[in-house]
Order: sequence, then C-alpha cells, then structure tokens
Amino acid sequence: MTSSSVLDLAPVVPVVVLEDAADAVPLARALVAGGLPAIEVTLRTAAALDAIKAIAAEVPDAVVGAGTVISAQNVADTVAAGARFLVSPGWTDVLLDAMKRSGVPFLPGVSTTSEVVALLERGVTEMKFFPAEAAGGTAYLKALSAPLPQARFCPTGGISLASAPSYLALPNVGCVGGSWMVPGDAVAAKDWARVERLAGEAAALRG
Repeated sequence: MTSSSVLDLAPVVPVVVLEDAADAVPLARALVAGGLPAIEVTLRTAAALDAIKAIAAEVPDAVVGAGTVISAQNVADTVAAGARFLVSPGWTDVLLDAMKRSGVPFLPGVSTTSEVVALLERGVTEMKFFPAEAAGGTAYLKALSAPLPQARFCPTGGISLASAPSYLALPNVGCVGGSWMVPGDAVAAKDWARVERLAGEAAALRG
C-alpha cells in the first residue's frame, strides 16, 4: 500500500457489490485507470471472496479491500483472499480485536459520538462514518471535529458526486465511500469505459 492510511489513497473509495466474480478484474482495472486505486468489495454477495482474490491476483495497481466485515470469520476469510484493508458498518470488541490482529488497515464503522470516543480509547483514530447521510451528514461530522479532532473519517452511505465535495472539505474527513461510479446498469452491461469516466470524475474531487 502506498500509504499506511486507507484515508489517504484517494478522495473516493468505490463501494462495489459484485454478483459475478468474472466482472471483478475489468471493473477494478477501469476504476484504477480512472484514478481510484482503493476498492472496497462488499461481502453482500456469494461472489465477493472470489472477486477479492481475482483483483488481488490480477490488478496489481489496485488496493482491494473488504467491506461489510461483521465477524472474525469475515476478517480471516477476506485477508486470506488478499484484502489489503477492512471496512465494517459497525463494531464490537470481538470484531475490533479480530481486525487489529489481521495486520491490515481497517475502518470500523461508527454513527454516534460515544462509539467514536470508545474507539479513541482503544487507540483507533480512523473510522467509517455510516450511514453518513442518515446519521447526520456533514453537519454531524463538522460538530464532531471540535471536541474530537483526532478522529478521522471515511463517510459512506447516500453520498453522491454532488454531495461528496462538502464532505471532503471537512477537516476530519480523509475520503468518502460511494457507489455512484459503479452503477448497476453499467456493470451489467460491462460498460467499463463508463465506469472509468465516472471514476475519473470522482478522482478529481478535492475538498
């Protein structure tokens, strides 16, 4: 990984849901070509682990990670498949311990101030803020920045090309997660040129 922090790889981390592992490599190549090397493949489908394996093996410029990690078994399976970072929608002590032991960077999910403080107590300063829009959006994150400046976030959930810049402008946001650059119809049509173009627009975003 070119950075020790997932938050510094690119302004946007694509959140990818793949039904067919055969789409993983061409999709990852399109995202990398567009300037988005960090790719979160979510564990929402049966194809996810095979997709992570394929990207890790065949797209060396991609930094493939696993999303929707909710158990110690998920951690073990995805790291074995080649995941280079882990993202969870929330966290427990058991899950956090497993992610810490994994040896790869991780972003545990939070949506409340108490969860942020609890992670800071445990030495974790980088987190996923989820579901971002539903949990208070930019106003909530801005409010957290004064009392908890040491916490940095990757907000994910309901973020679009239009709303991403307002998140990226916040001092405590390193990047955002989103799926608008991997629309389902483009993936179904294998329109990788469109994915690359949308990735390029996202990669150009700066706060």
